[in-house]
Amino acid sequence: MTEITRDVVIIGAGAAGLTAANRLRTAGLSVAVLEARDRVGGRLWTDVIDGAMLELGGQWVSPDQDALKETIAELGLETFDRYREGDSVYVGPDGTASRFTGEMFPVSAETERVIDEITRRLDEMVAEIDPDRPYAHPKAAEWDTISWDAWLRQQTDDDEAVRNLAFATGSAMLTKPTHAFSLLQSLLMAASAGSYSHLVDADFILDKRVVGGLQQVPLLLAERLGDDVFLNQPVRTIEWSDAGVTAIADGMTVRARHAILAVAPVLYNRISFVPPLPRLQHQMHQHLSMGFVIKVHAVYDRPFWREAGLSGTAFSPYELSHEAYDNTNHGDERGTLVGFVSDRNADDLFRLSAAERRERILESLSHYYGPEAKNPVVYYESDWGSEEWTRGAYAASFDLGGLHRYGADLRTPVGPIRFACSDLAGAGYQHVDGAIRMGRLAAADIIEGGRS
Repeated sequence: MTEITRDVVIIGAGAAGLTAANRLRTAGLSVAVLEARDRVGGRLWTDVIDGAMLELGGQWVSPDQDALKETIAELGLETFDRYREGDSVYVGPDGTASRFTGEMFPVSAETERVIDEITRRLDEMVAEIDPDRPYAHPKAAEWDTISWDAWLRQQTDDDEAVRNLAFATGSAMLTKPTHAFSLLQSLLMAASAGSYSHLVDADFILDKRVVGGLQQVPLLLAERLGDDVFLNQPVRTIEWSDAGVTAIADGMTVRARHAILAVAPVLYNRISFVPPLPRLQHQMHQHLSMGFVIKVHAVYDRPFWREAGLSGTAFSPYELSHEAYDNTNHGDERGTLVGFVSDRNADDLFRLSAAERRERILESLSHYYGPEAKNPVVYYESDWGSEEWTRGAYAASFDLGGLHRYGADLRTPVGPIRFACSDLAGAGYQHVDGAIRMGRLAAADIIEGGRS
């Protein structure tokens, strides 16, 4: 068993942990990053499947994600625009596919009016939310004890309007059924992107990609740390006191003055803390859970939908794949579609055989793009729910009532232990941008503490 001593031990080599480690090193502190997996990146993972480069995890960059954009620029990476020329497709409640351009999809004039009116109301509410302190809003308790679905259904009895308004934060972002989380949690999701309107605007939220894949961010950050990143080292025990921490992994022990736990909160219980974490943390972490989404990659010999004048952007709250986009790689002659199946639909699909699952998903994509969508040359499903060191996607969120009850304590250090990951972020919540922000925050806290 190797024993080393460092100023700070960081558990998790995702964007948050590696950002913190680089900041600490720059400030003159010694670090060790322990990663359970055999790779760095956490929920960022670019891999080659059957000859096709696929971004299995996070991949998009939005205009408001300053921390991520700064990091991309600093690392010398290039970005490119997501393909979006041509018509989008919407499938309505009767199964009819309609082409459209602009932000508003083809619904009746009355449904459009209802969606516009409720969107305006939501934007006003979101403008009052501080994404770092959503629990501080005067109506936090009221908004946190009604489900997102129930609140929307109080506003209107137009079911198509409700489904379309609900799925932006439900299926699409928190990847949980809309009755399972609160209005406040939904408002936080929107506030983290600047507004509800931003969140429902695919051209905003899914703006750019990194040439060669977003996992290059953690890969290059790790490269700078050299031998201070240790893979295949799941941390089993953390012994802590005011004097410091001892992190015991499978093959090594690190003694340090500080620790940063840079993994999703659903993984905290994989570590034995000695002494145990305070009861508040024990309770709080039980009220945080991952959503679940299958990210579907379908590669074709060419981007055939463009020939029909389609952008590749498609969505429907009535389809198995509730949204899909042109995900063709930079400079690639082949065409790639990416689709998403979330929450209950994802559960149900995993009760089927792999062949049945593929057939059902491709059938859903064909409702948007036509029969040619059923015949990809490469097909792959990113199943983060089965990943031992992730256990869901895209991030953890509170159950009904949990955010106003525990939100203020989410980032509170425990002795020498600090917490940092995208799941705890305000701006950039659930995104790489949020992970970088949290990594910076944890590092600054330690650096400033050392100077005081």
